[in-house]
Amino acid sequence: MQVILREDVPHVGRSGQVVEARAGFVRNYLIPRGLAVAATGCGLQQLEHEKRVIATREQKLLRDGMAVKAKLEGLTINIARQVGQEEKLFGSVSNVDIAAALAAQGVTLDRKKIQLAEPIRTLGVHSVTVQLGKGMTAALKVWVVAAD
Repeated sequence: MQVILREDVPHVGRSGQVVEARAGFVRNYLIPRGLAVAATGCGLQQLEHEKRVIATREQKLLRDGMAVKAKLEGLTINIARQVGQEEKLFGSVSNVDIAAALAAQGVTLDRKKIQLAEPIRTLGVHSVTVQLGKGMTAALKVWVVAAD
């Protein structure tokens, strides 16, 4: 079944593309979530309108992403954790902790966008990658310090 994607769908296609997909996937996933419309005569006319809307939306996302990137790269997050002997942390610092520290500084960010290969388990400064969408990433400095 041919459909026109309204948004980027991983492993399927980018927004504005006409793609071939299985009928069940289209009927049960893409159309109910508003990710695609059927590629019919009316749908093809709507495709031109959707392309203009998508281009405008992508420009806005790019501007917003650049603003968030500049803001994140200027920030330094301090997270205090209890330490034991030999400066080892009790527990670890995860992307949830980093998202909460960002929220305390006024930056709301989905925790899933914070990329950590593994939780931080040592004191010091760590560079954390934040995915902002459309291949845009930002580097964030996280200081893990000993709590009093």
